[in-house]
Amino acid sequence: MSELPELTPDVESGEEGFLIKPEFKPKSIRSFVIRAGRITVGQKNAFDSWWPVFGLSLFKGPIDPEQVFGRKAPLVLEIGFGMGDSLLEMARNEPDKNFIGIEVHPPGVGRLINVAGQEKLTNLRVYMADAMDVLEDCIPDAAIDRLQLYFPDPWHKKKHHKRRILQSAFVQKLRPKIAPGGIFHMATDWQAYAEHMLEVMNAAPGFATEFSETGYAPRPDYRPITKFEKRGERLGHGVWDLLFKKTS
Repeated sequence: MSELPELTPDVESGEEGFLIKPEFKPKSIRSFVIRAGRITVGQKNAFDSWWPVFGLSLFKGPIDPEQVFGRKAPLVLEIGFGMGDSLLEMARNEPDKNFIGIEVHPPGVGRLINVAGQEKLTNLRVYMADAMDVLEDCIPDAAIDRLQLYFPDPWHKKKHHKRRILQSAFVQKLRPKIAPGGIFHMATDWQAYAEHMLEVMNAAPGFATEFSETGYAPRPDYRPITKFEKRGERLGHGVWDLLFKKTS
């Protein structure tokens, strides 16, 4: 599948552990801070055991999803899965679909592949790399049936808005990767970012939503409610889902 990512002993912190570097290519602006993530010995063992099973390498170039999974099935791709709880639940609940997750932070990747390995999930693969690099270099056109972007960093300060991953240029770069009739599903718990998402998507050529009255959709049953979402609901915070279909 994929060779192990670069692991080096963490000698600076004075604690037992390792530094692990995600795969990147030079870009001008990213929606996250590039850094080597610190992982524990136990997490390193998870990478040793399960990365060769679940890991995909950015530098191996374009993939054939049917070959990767050993079957032909609808493909769901999630950008930024965090600690992986929702992605794991979806992979469990939708065994008829293939799932690819993209995440840059090693602890979340390690946890996801460790649990997936223990549960013997066969419909899940992972990139530890920049999402735009993966989409541009690895994912074939018209391959994605459902693209998921859940709770991305809202970058609250106006001077940081350029770092928001959901921008017009990003949408048009991912558009060819979505199959005709495929869904781009976004969710956020920040109203200002929801409004930004809606503005970008309403102006995006080749996309439309059936929820045109407000632009926001009810949460689909397939999207699990996260722990943070439950906490937010108790505190009276809102969550906004946007579902846009690729029309051309």
